[in-house]
Amino acid sequence: MPFDTLEEFLDELERRGDLVRVPATVSRDLEITELTQRAVRQDGPALRFDQVQGHRMPVVTNLLGSPRRIALALGVGEVDEVAAKLAGLLRMRPPSGLLGALRDLGGTISTLETLRSLGPRRVRSAPCQEVVEDRVDLDTLPILRCWPKDGGRTVTFPMVVTSDPETGECHTGVYRLQQYGPDTLGFHAQIHRVGANNLRKWAALGKPMPVAAAIGMEPASLFAALAPVPEGLSNFVFAGFLRGKPLELVKCTGSELEVPAQSEIVLEGFVDPTEQRVEGPFGDHTGYYSLPEPFPVFHVTRITRRASPVYLGTVTGKPPTEDAVLGKAVERVFLPLVQLLLPELVDMNLPLEGLFINVAVFSIRKQYPGQARKVMHALWGLGQLIFTRYVIVVDADVDVHDMSEVLYRVGLQADPERDFELVHGPVDQLSISNAVPNLGGKLGIDATRKGPEEGFPRPWPEEITMDPAVRQRVDALLAQEPELARRLSARRTG
Repeated sequence: MPFDTLEEFLDELERRGDLVRVPATVSRDLEITELTQRAVRQDGPALRFDQVQGHRMPVVTNLLGSPRRIALALGVGEVDEVAAKLAGLLRMRPPSGLLGALRDLGGTISTLETLRSLGPRRVRSAPCQEVVEDRVDLDTLPILRCWPKDGGRTVTFPMVVTSDPETGECHTGVYRLQQYGPDTLGFHAQIHRVGANNLRKWAALGKPMPVAAAIGMEPASLFAALAPVPEGLSNFVFAGFLRGKPLELVKCTGSELEVPAQSEIVLEGFVDPTEQRVEGPFGDHTGYYSLPEPFPVFHVTRITRRASPVYLGTVTGKPPTEDAVLGKAVERVFLPLVQLLLPELVDMNLPLEGLFINVAVFSIRKQYPGQARKVMHALWGLGQLIFTRYVIVVDADVDVHDMSEVLYRVGLQADPERDFELVHGPVDQLSISNAVPNLGGKLGIDATRKGPEEGFPRPWPEEITMDPAVRQRVDALLAQEPELARRLSARRTG
């Protein structure tokens, strides 16, 4: 069964021994970051800080910093099980694709009811509005300062809700919110994101954009908020799919926006499209400080919260970090959607070392010349994969998750003169190597086997493989000689 609240999930983690209560008094400035980073690097537990200097509100970090906790949050044994459910959904109505299936599906998916029935459920009152504070003072929240040269304390794990003024459709995203003062925050919605596009539409109308930021909620909805769901599909509907039951929403007290009713804290307010302020630097997922630059200002006009809320934060930086682990889970969940658009795709790997947007490896069932280049360009036009700086394409029999094998294929099977595809286009706003912000080069590497039709006139060499019968005889030999088998597999230590 899905978790309905953050506290339910925390209680279950504690029961399993996967949450540690930190007994010492710690500062929200840097110390929580250092303890969190040490836990993440060891695939350690979620952390709950009940003694935060100057605050009575507890802080939780590293909530989803392990694949096992993400799987638990999504109600599965392994994250790939969610991908299998999504693949089953896509197979039910392949002609209409994902969005059509979500609109028209009339059957069942595994034990889930129809997605139509999993749409959000509206309620009139909610735990997140037990306390309403019209006198806003963000200093009452234990907002974290993560790195020594950060421009300020930053809300790092909010579900930010905006709406399209033309359609009324709500969208959620996880955007950092740097604190400027007691009632103002930086609105770091990068120019390629839906939140920034919504702001441009409000600006065209000459109106301020209503904004709500929910902090702390049950984890499946949080995962849905940061997932790259296709435009036109509500993150709240996807949350219902992940949870297997509808998400409860409540209308904000000061706008038409809706937020998860079981949230811990909600910041309500607006962004004036004509106002900007320098935001940053900020220790980002690149492992570098993002440069200070102008961003819109989020004016917080009201805080609503539970009577005894928990503040949820996360820490970004050079991997491994919680957001890196989440990125890997997103990769696995959304593989079926990419395969729907590219049927030749076998598997994909967005390695931690590539920060999930810089390097990507894809294996394909190659059927015709130039197919690897077709796949590269298709991927560069697909959602957040537009930001990928290096795309490596290999054959179907290559394990994309074995980077030793991938580099072996690149080194042997890719000719730089023939197999590199250099293009120019949009790159992530936080990318540091491009001279012009948001624009830069991208490289595709075709590491598939080549034939004459692709400019390879000589025969492709045959790979070395052992005779299967010999392998079987040696297996039988080692089964009879366990000491020899042990010594063959033992590693030298000196």
